Amino acid sequence: MLGLAQKNSPFPIFFCKFRRNRPKFSCLLDHANVIAAAAAAGKAHGAVTSAITHVAVTAVAIASGACLSTKVQKAIAFAKRAHHGQFRKTGDPYLTHCIHTGRILAMLIPSSGKRAVDTVVAGILHDVVDDACESLGSIEEEFGDEVAKLVAGVSRLSYINQCCIMDGSDSGTGWRANDLRVMLLGMVDDPRVVLIKLADRLHNMRTIYALPPAKARAVAQETLLIWCSLASRLGLWALKAELEDLCFAVLQPQIFRKMRADLASMWSPRNRVGYSRRITTIVSSPPLDERTASDDESFTTFDEHVLSMKDLLEAVVPFDILSDRRKRTKFLHDLAKSSEAQKKAKVVQDAGIALTSLVACEEALEKELLISTSYIPGMEVTLSSRLKSLYSIFSKMRRKDVGIHKVYDARALRVVVGDKNGTLHGPAIQCCYSLLDIVHRLWIPIDGEFDDYIVNPKPSGYQSLHTAVQGPDGSALEVQIRTQKMHEYAEHGLAAHWLYKETGNKLQSISSMDESDIEASSSLSKDTDDHNPLDTDLFQKYSSLKMGHPVIRVEGSNLLAAVIIRVEKGGRELLVAVSFGLAASEVVADRRPSFQIKCWEAYARLYKKASDEWWCQPGHGDWCTCLEKYTLCRDGMYHKQDQFGRLLPTFIQITHLTEEEESEYWAVVSAVFEGKPVDSVVSRRSSDSVAPTSMEASINNKVRLLRTMLRWEEQLRSEASLRQSKLGGKANGNPDSVVPGEVVIVCWPNGEIMRLRSGSTAADAAMKVGLEGKLVLVNGQLVLPNTELKDGDIVEVRV
Repeated sequence: MLGLAQKNSPFPIFFCKFRRNRPKFSCLLDHANVIAAAAAAGKAHGAVTSAITHVAVTAVAIASGACLSTKVQKAIAFAKRAHHGQFRKTGDPYLTHCIHTGRILAMLIPSSGKRAVDTVVAGILHDVVDDACESLGSIEEEFGDEVAKLVAGVSRLSYINQCCIMDGSDSGTGWRANDLRVMLLGMVDDPRVVLIKLADRLHNMRTIYALPPAKARAVAQETLLIWCSLASRLGLWALKAELEDLCFAVLQPQIFRKMRADLASMWSPRNRVGYSRRITTIVSSPPLDERTASDDESFTTFDEHVLSMKDLLEAVVPFDILSDRRKRTKFLHDLAKSSEAQKKAKVVQDAGIALTSLVACEEALEKELLISTSYIPGMEVTLSSRLKSLYSIFSKMRRKDVGIHKVYDARALRVVVGDKNGTLHGPAIQCCYSLLDIVHRLWIPIDGEFDDYIVNPKPSGYQSLHTAVQGPDGSALEVQIRTQKMHEYAEHGLAAHWLYKETGNKLQSISSMDESDIEASSSLSKDTDDHNPLDTDLFQKYSSLKMGHPVIRVEGSNLLAAVIIRVEKGGRELLVAVSFGLAASEVVADRRPSFQIKCWEAYARLYKKASDEWWCQPGHGDWCTCLEKYTLCRDGMYHKQDQFGRLLPTFIQITHLTEEEESEYWAVVSAVFEGKPVDSVVSRRSSDSVAPTSMEASINNKVRLLRTMLRWEEQLRSEASLRQSKLGGKANGNPDSVVPGEVVIVCWPNGEIMRLRSGSTAADAAMKVGLEGKLVLVNGQLVLPNTELKDGDIVEVRV
């Protein structure tokens, strides 16, 4: 593997640094789990057991620092005593599950801070109340109030297993609204309890081979239906991907094995060309959640002597291995070593081939970045990679009715450019486009597969450059390029956001996200429809462009502001005025409302200048402004043409405006053309964008999470009803189990959650808080007393 500069020592020739993010205690339990497990087994002499446990916790202390060592040491010792004599169905001591849960949590949370440490400690202790009969009082006495609350929350969260009744019949899933609401509200109070429960479920799925096949399938179906969906809502993409594949391996072993083999065939160095066949059996298979008990035979048709459930689960690469280069190297080394000692199942070897191909792609790009001088000197560049979950590939193939070779993001690389906590965001964005040019020179881009979410963020606020190329083995490879600020915004889900409040990490407030589009910022996945870039829909999309619309001119790493002067041939050709003195990198980087008004004014003055001078042909302009012609090409982008009509790498990105932004932009344009000041637009916008206080931001975050979870609950119930109707059964005998008999509101300004019966009004809320007859505001608006409340409303009673 290519050697790279360490984090604190810049590369001496090119003045760049490659940074490898490794949480401070992401591996704090890597070795302690094995050592402590041996101690818990009780097979050694008492003195030896005590010494082994001491070595384990000391190793943890060294890895994680003095503050962490004390609590972890106490937590492991406490869990060891509580679970003494208990064993899992795998034959391992129960303590191994506790430590594995803590280890998974350490990979999901920030690397420092008391809240993060308490989360790991609570993960180690998460079962001592339910399975070991320890009291919450003893936990509070030993570890503090916060850890005790987390453990209690995890215990309450176990109600979700009662909400989803897997009875194995055609009646499907029954729902208990009250239990589900208890789970949701407990999660909103502290989302970390969900992180712990998800980590617990992930380790249980990794060892589900120990359960009887029928029970394993029931647990896998519940996990796919409930926990994978919940992880997606909270933005825990890597964990969700591994959970999905573990469920997929249990529920669809034949298809899982087939897809593993086909991907290995595509990515194997021995088979670089000639792979183009479709997997019709996969595309035509019914969804997993629509299968009935009569389909059980399909789960057991493979040869049990050749392939076991344990082999299939072993073929699912753990999410933390993909994010840690050292672990990945060790994983591949151990796989090769074990294959030599004893024959590994082909499905496991195929997983190794897939991971090896990813390593080859990463090293090829890494080598190119090291020898290239075209990116901004001094920038830190972090390179990571991932394999798309087989279940996501399976779903995409069915949804788009395409073969596996048409799934261009089955493997992906991510390049993250450091921006010094946002202080160098503008130059970092320039670096992103420069790196894009490097990638396109290294590998052939695939037409129509470039998406610029930096210029045009997704509704959730997600920003990144996405491109698909033909990798070193000739198969598709997706590359994502983003700044550190964009990366943090995309990667830290709703639950993780609460952990960052104390660390000083300047994450953009999650309150600015549209909860209906949380899933749009998914980790390393891009599910845009395959299309011909010159089809009618694309022309209709661009035919709505108007003169004066703002665009960004991209040439290498240079981003310049430009406006459309004329739209020709139904959007096929554009005449654009480019300002060579108005850099657009800061415009793209800073999307604050107050800053955006100034950008609109600059664009408006550029448009007015071209209009006043009557420039109308390519080449018209002056020393700092020039008109250029751009043509819509096969790759779906507008490229510049030279005087001979040849296409150049220079292209423009259309800036997509929301309704509010478009209204503001044309208001500024009107003011500039009429010679009026834009102060009125600025003052109106600034009055609407007063920065919230820290308390208000905290309440807003709580409201966002509550609404997101209530929407998730509604989606879950709808899916259950739809599945039952497809099976010919009744939705449910009890109406209250489908439509909850209560509404959940948030009381402003303290942020307390209040539960009222369905149909309650604003007057009922005032009465509930003991302020009957007072004025009531719902979502900031004064309402009549008989106004009916809805889930997630913010209610304020004026004293």
